[in-house]
Amino acid sequence: MRVGLQVPSFTSFGDRIGPEFARVARDADQGGLESLWVMDHFFQIHQVGAPDEPMLEAYTTLGYAAAATERIKLGTMVTGVIYRNPALLVKTVTTLDVLSGGRAYLGIGAAWNDEESRGYGFEFPPVARRFEQLEEALRLAHQMWKGDEKPFAGEHYRADRPLNVPAAVSRPHPPVLIGGAGEKKTLRFVAKYADACNLFDSEELPRKLDVLRAHCDAEGRDYADIEKTSLTVTDGSVQNAVDTIGRLAEAGVDHVIFSQGTGQDLAPVLAEAHAQVEDIVPAGR
Repeated sequence: MRVGLQVPSFTSFGDRIGPEFARVARDADQGGLESLWVMDHFFQIHQVGAPDEPMLEAYTTLGYAAAATERIKLGTMVTGVIYRNPALLVKTVTTLDVLSGGRAYLGIGAAWNDEESRGYGFEFPPVARRFEQLEEALRLAHQMWKGDEKPFAGEHYRADRPLNVPAAVSRPHPPVLIGGAGEKKTLRFVAKYADACNLFDSEELPRKLDVLRAHCDAEGRDYADIEKTSLTVTDGSVQNAVDTIGRLAEAGVDHVIFSQGTGQDLAPVLAEAHAQVEDIVPAGR
């Protein structure tokens, strides 16, 4: 069983955001955690705190984490497709992968935060168009990671020469994680294009995994090849984390990612919990 840590808030770090975030990253890395994630947002989201609380740009932050760590995997949970030109996004993730020695994920989704988009002047298209953009971005990512420089012409994006040198270190490419639980499009895109999914820890999770399995069958994809991750929370105790990991493993999750609450210091807690459950095999494996 794999265990990861998401850091969604920097508020409790005070005026020592850099040193404290680096410490958390090192603790997670040295504690044997599988992954470290940050949100790709420019305002703090209302589920976590007030909009004017500290929020760092995601890929600069991950590059900083890469320099402070040695083995832990790094990703966004997740990048809204409307935030960045997709060719530039692939280049950015490839750069992170190269500099970290093959430790990058591409975490991506259709975006949802219209308040943030208005604040920064990003166009926020209707949901159907955002999913069209997401599919084009996924197609372009796979093309670029194959080293294919031929022109890409989609309905929403065009790239005359999507050159991507140096190539990613990860083979065959940095794993693509799609966030979201939409049954008609999001989980179908996971089956068609992704290496991992991220689902919230909820009563609906087992049914969502069944839907994903059906999409995999329709796409001729081996369901077992997709890493099933779930984002959850803990009260900060080792026992609660152990119980949560066991419950999600029983539901079929491969990789449990705990979101660190404001004021929590979860890396040591999760390291101890991981040591206790390391040999758990998710249901269905």
